[in-house]
Order: sequence, then C-alpha cells, then structure tokens
Amino acid sequence: MRSAKYMILLATLTLGLPLSAWARPKNEHNLTIYDPVQVGSTQLKPGDYKVEWQGTGQAVQVRFLQYGKTVATTQGKLVEEKKPSSQDDVVTVKVGNAERLEEIDFEGNKDSLVITSDQTAMK
Repeated sequence: MRSAKYMILLATLTLGLPLSAWARPKNEHNLTIYDPVQVGSTQLKPGDYKVEWQGTGQAVQVRFLQYGKTVATTQGKLVEEKKPSSQDDVVTVKVGNAERLEEIDFEGNKDSLVITSDQTAMK
C-alpha cells in the first residue's frame, strides 16, 4: 500500500513538472514589421521577427532575430500598461526620412517594451 502511494506521488510530480515549465512567462514574442523601421543604427526590413529580452524593469537587453540569427540588439525597459493591448503594435516616430522604433505592445499583455537606447549592435 505504501509503495502505491509513492508511485502515485512520483507520477503526479513527473506529470506536473513539465506543466510548471510551460507556465513560466516567456521573454520572447513573434512580431511582424510591415514597414522599414530604424532600431539604433540598424534598419529592419519588413518581415517576421522574434523579439527576445533579458531583464526586467528599466534594464532590458533586447534582441531582434530573423531566421534564427540576431540582426539587431538594443536597450529597453518593460512598462506595465493599465490594460492589455488588443493587438500587437509597433510604435514608431519619424526621425528625418526614417521611422525609429519607440515601443512594442504585445497582444493580450499589459507589458510594453519601450526602446530606450539608440545604440544597436549587429551580430
């Protein structure tokens, strides 16, 4: 009887651990850019990108990946909005003849990623 309890406990833990890994928040998001946008010194062409970030609050390192390769990195900060965004949104500001990336809002999420640095490095 005692070994049956241990087997049930072991089975529950084994099945529960993968579920807890999925519950962790992901610091990445797939994003489509429809118009050319400047990220620091790099101009991102229209297309599909994966945005990844490390850190929280005011100190976030942001990477833009396309086809598995890092095409730009920059600094940003996570800002919590009052309500979740209804759609993915790329906020830009016109600087000269280019549109510069200012903010990324994520559908269904209260967090926005605000770009805080013009420094971008190519990898």
